[in-house]
Amino acid sequence: MIDLSTQYLGLKLRNPLVVSASPLCKEIMNLRQMEDAGAGAIVLHSLFEEQINIESNELDRFLWDGSHLSAESTTIFPDLASYNIGPEGYLEHIRRAKQAVSVPVIASLNGVSRGGWVSYAHDMQQAGADAIELNVYFVPADPSSSSDEIEKLYLDLVTEIRNTVSIPFAVKIGPYFSAFANMAQRLEAAGANGIVIFNRFYQPDIDLDALEVRPLLTLSNSGELLLRLHWAAILYGHIHADIAITGGVHTVEDVIKSMMSGAKVTMLTSALLQNGIGYLRPLRNQLEAWLEKNEYESVQQMQGSMSQQNVPNPKAYQRANYMKVLSSYTPK
Repeated sequence: MIDLSTQYLGLKLRNPLVVSASPLCKEIMNLRQMEDAGAGAIVLHSLFEEQINIESNELDRFLWDGSHLSAESTTIFPDLASYNIGPEGYLEHIRRAKQAVSVPVIASLNGVSRGGWVSYAHDMQQAGADAIELNVYFVPADPSSSSDEIEKLYLDLVTEIRNTVSIPFAVKIGPYFSAFANMAQRLEAAGANGIVIFNRFYQPDIDLDALEVRPLLTLSNSGELLLRLHWAAILYGHIHADIAITGGVHTVEDVIKSMMSGAKVTMLTSALLQNGIGYLRPLRNQLEAWLEKNEYESVQQMQGSMSQQNVPNPKAYQRANYMKVLSSYTPK
């Protein structure tokens, strides 16, 4: 019997297929379908820092104070009050989710600043969340902000969360750090139990007809996985925090490569939006079949087997691979 189980954030999951935060997770019926289809755990849709600010009228005052700058100045902000349920509704959703499914339920906090909103991490714990994913979605657009200041912002936020909750939590971040491996170690030292790589930053597009900047949502593809595999393989063995890969996980091959690079779990959204929640079932079955065919007894047996510290040529994950790729390319 093949053992598909894995350990993530101190939780035993029946398999490494985790549903990541998305609007799919807003409906209890969907959560039940995810469990039935084989999900190892579910990350609920995010509670946004801005939603909490709206509830306390902080963002409303900011928009009002700045409205004199331009007649269109407030139109760039989404209607966050109607985008998602508010803080109290989110906590109730956690409670209902825990009653509806038996797989671990991970709450999601999306924000960047320290402040009162962090106290909701404690409320999420009280509502029954098994863990928290701290989704730090931050675009450092201010030229006066140094890299040290940005990194301190992340670390202070993680420290604040660690001082607020006793349940495990992971930090979901982007790849844009000068020394990402060092940053991962510092996040772990600040209290993170897991690192989720990587956040997908959505860039707006320019509408040439309307001359407006408009949001653009593009689903991921397997080509995006390579960056995640690269850093998971480098981080494996250098941090004790669990590694989760998100972005670009679509096929069973993607799942297997992620495990071999050192991830404890893979997270899926785009694949489910494209193929439906039921896609989890064949993905799980294909994973079990691959392990059996290749004589693996468990998922844990292959985790990290192709990481930098375990491959015959560890320099393949560094500059040597760059030179080999360039020198081996032959123009058509």
